[in-house]
Amino acid sequence: MSLLDLLQQRLSGQAVDQISRKLGADPGTTGNAIDAALPLLLTALARNAGDGTKAQSLSHAVSQDHDGSVLDDVPGFVERAESGPGAGILRHVLGGRQQSVQTGLSQATGLDPAKSGQLLTMLAPLVMGAIGRTQRQNQLDANGVSTLLAGEHERLKETAPGVMGALGRFLDRDNDGSVMDDVGGMLGKAFRK
Repeated sequence: MSLLDLLQQRLSGQAVDQISRKLGADPGTTGNAIDAALPLLLTALARNAGDGTKAQSLSHAVSQDHDGSVLDDVPGFVERAESGPGAGILRHVLGGRQQSVQTGLSQATGLDPAKSGQLLTMLAPLVMGAIGRTQRQNQLDANGVSTLLAGEHERLKETAPGVMGALGRFLDRDNDGSVMDDVGGMLGKAFRK
């Protein structure tokens, strides 16, 4: 099962309704925003894990702080998400482009920019939890985590090219058509302590 499949399985029905209530948005818009945000976060993390040193840092962070248990009670996590690690994860993953990403997510899905930020804050720990659970289940080292995320990125390019294109322009700082070099620059400090 891919990371995206695992996350979508946990973020369906009741979880979407609860996130919608928490955001004060309708479930349809919230569901669309979740479907757009998950590939974006996974792609940013995949790029980060493409560098050996960063992959080691990511693997360490996941093994220390994100065992996947957050996925066992998504509704419970959503209720207390504002006190969780989401904001810190986003600062590391998106850096100074977080506002642009929120705006892009908002424009692509119709979800208010502030609510897009709240949603990303809720989703970031869940994404890290999915990586952590898969890392433990498959006993992956840093190279394994890097390979896992690279494979996920390739699947996303095939299955969600529209989503990646629509949000990509908000990450493409130098307008060269490549989001990943810009995300890579932002992720340089992603998991360094």
